Amino acid sequence: MLDDFVLQTILPSTHDLGGFKVHRTLPNKDRTMVGPFLFFDQMGPAHLEVGTGIDVRPHPHINLSTVTYLFDGAIDHRDSLGTKARIEPGAVNLMTAGHGIVHSERSPGDERAGGPNLSGIQTWLALPEAVEEIDPAFEHVTKAQLPVIEAHGARSRIIMGSLWGQSAPTTTYSGTIYADIALDPGASVPIDAAAEERAVYLAMGEATLEGVKLEPQVLYVLRPGIAATLRSASGGRAMLCGGDAFTTPRHVWWNFVSSNRDRIEQAKRDWNAGNFPQVPGDEKERIEIPAIPKTVSYP
Repeated sequence: MLDDFVLQTILPSTHDLGGFKVHRTLPNKDRTMVGPFLFFDQMGPAHLEVGTGIDVRPHPHINLSTVTYLFDGAIDHRDSLGTKARIEPGAVNLMTAGHGIVHSERSPGDERAGGPNLSGIQTWLALPEAVEEIDPAFEHVTKAQLPVIEAHGARSRIIMGSLWGQSAPTTTYSGTIYADIALDPGASVPIDAAAEERAVYLAMGEATLEGVKLEPQVLYVLRPGIAATLRSASGGRAMLCGGDAFTTPRHVWWNFVSSNRDRIEQAKRDWNAGNFPQVPGDEKERIEIPAIPKTVSYP
């Protein structure tokens, strides 16, 4: 039975953003975090209209790290540190907000001409209290730098942390595991029990966990200490995420995250007053604070 190894099943909230859908499983009213992960979005898959693309205008973050990982397409990242970086499938963008950063994400011009593809996962990771206010930073780790374990018809790319005897070079601030698991028909991969908190997410295709069928776009939080085997009869793509449990909760309001609710109120005032730095080369636009944000979690 599913309950033997799954602690919680988190259903997504789905939003149509004009040409593509986003499926969000974290934060959720029934669970706010899995290890350091407190935000989990699947973008697409989608093929956007010719001449269009995504244009996420400059917006701020505090006290978190954002992790962008693509299955298909490309995104141009710019931030207030002066970073310009293009992410493509299999690479990872890690942006650490610390005491405050502003960034934008847009489809590259050369992708728009034929109608860009968009498919991937965006997550936010909480920072431990001791480093919530560190200096902001950006890190691009190429596809070639991320270890891939191939066995039993599965190709598992380690995005963050250590799994299956290999470690990713991506910076972590607390115990973190994160992997992209591509399953050929008939493939299997073990999900070990080492991490305190773990979740499996079926992004595409078909898969079972210990023989129980998984539904796509659902986050399955696994019971601590129980190993399991992920299999696919016809092929699929799954994500494994988690890490050390946080002992203190995190407040989330719009793009702001903190262990201190007052710090979020200060960030709101700072953004409204124009006290955050601008994004060089992308200063003409910005996203204003919404009256009612879609992402709120006050534990």
